[in-house]
Amino acid sequence: MTVILWVKAFHIISVISWMAALLYLPRLLVYHCGASVGSELSETLKVMERRLLKVIMTPAMIATWIFGLWLAFLLGVWGEPWFIAKFLLILVLSGYHGAVSKWVRGFATDDNQKSQKFFRIANEGPAVLMIIIV
Repeated sequence: MTVILWVKAFHIISVISWMAALLYLPRLLVYHCGASVGSELSETLKVMERRLLKVIMTPAMIATWIFGLWLAFLLGVWGEPWFIAKFLLILVLSGYHGAVSKWVRGFATDDNQKSQKFFRIANEGPAVLMIIIV
């Protein structure tokens, strides 16, 4: 029982970190859309976006997957309909993570093709998914 509680605690910590980054990074991209290419603000946002993605968001996603799968194994819920639905939605959320990574790369090379409105709308996706998953 103690192992399950520790795994669950680390899973929750990982999820909170991942979701915080998934909610914040698109907001940075909204601001980045308004910054002139090559400006001090644009260059600062590039550093912030890269660090958030590489230091927090991606490691948190990996930890979420590791602890989540470990927890599912410990609890034996693989065949449960709720778990299958949750698993599929987490795959969608991971795909969103990949899309955000692509957007960050676009800004890093000053090749963003999306609008502020796009990123404002995209910013709502993880919140909706999180509510359904939980």
